[in-house]
Amino acid sequence: MSEVLSQSEIDSLLSALSSGSIDANELKQEQTKKKVKVYDFRRPNKFSKDQIHTLHVIFENYTRSLGTYLSAQLRAPIQMDIISVEQLTYEEFIRSIPNPTILNIFSLYPLEGSAIMEINPSIGFAFLDRLLGGPGDTLNKVRGLTEIEQTVMERMGQKMLNYLSEPWGSIIELEPSLDRIETNPQFTQLVSPSEIMIIISLETQMGDLIGMINICIPFLVLEPIMDKLSVHFYYSASSSKSDEESIAVIKDRLQKTEIPVKVILGKTTITVRDLLDLSVGDVVPLERSIHEELEVAIGQTTKFRGKPGIWGNKISLQISQVIKEGNQDE
Repeated sequence: MSEVLSQSEIDSLLSALSSGSIDANELKQEQTKKKVKVYDFRRPNKFSKDQIHTLHVIFENYTRSLGTYLSAQLRAPIQMDIISVEQLTYEEFIRSIPNPTILNIFSLYPLEGSAIMEINPSIGFAFLDRLLGGPGDTLNKVRGLTEIEQTVMERMGQKMLNYLSEPWGSIIELEPSLDRIETNPQFTQLVSPSEIMIIISLETQMGDLIGMINICIPFLVLEPIMDKLSVHFYYSASSSKSDEESIAVIKDRLQKTEIPVKVILGKTTITVRDLLDLSVGDVVPLERSIHEELEVAIGQTTKFRGKPGIWGNKISLQISQVIKEGNQDE
């Protein structure tokens, strides 16, 4: 999207190719030539290569989660890939998207400002058709959303935004919230036309249908966390958070673990004949004096000794000795 073409310019280029006024081979040769990249010093790039790479990693994780959700929600295989992560002006972004389209305006609390998730109508109406019980066909003629379609898209859009929280978690705890849905890009002026935006383009495929989902975040929104948008910080924060979460999970599971504890009153040996002849009222003498301490076994290991007694109205045992056997860390 470094060279943005409007829809009319794309149509003109296609018609020129079909008429033969432009040779496709010449275009390919022109692309192989080295070109001088234009750089406007009055509008410097605000995102470094490292920051763009970090955003690429974040949205790769988001794409996987979002693809899984859409596949389950639409009951159809959804393939999503990141096409590009680039910085453009807001004017260039608006010129590059069709009119009408589906613009989800959302906020990223606690970050200030708004961002856009643009769903191309070709894939957006296919989602709606699938959600409303259809086979997932798109419209032949692009139009705006009806009230019912807008309500359905709002619910779906919010769920799609919810999956942004996890990949951003190692940098900042975000709470994405859908504010509204617009269809006309010209009426959606979030920032000034010259403001730099980061544009993440996701190619989305459902069956034979392919469409684009573009996420547009202004530089002003990400400015407070720009120093954290580095690959080193992202992976180090992810690993430390993962370790803390793992420790918390292990502690929680250990605290809820049930361990069998039994008090051994005594032992004896009898024959099978005596066992078969036992009846109510019979007494089995144990090999232990009433004055001896009882053994307390945890699992199959004796860990304590104690004296039997009564605590309140319950039979209890008072620990008098801790038995240390083998490796206590086991």
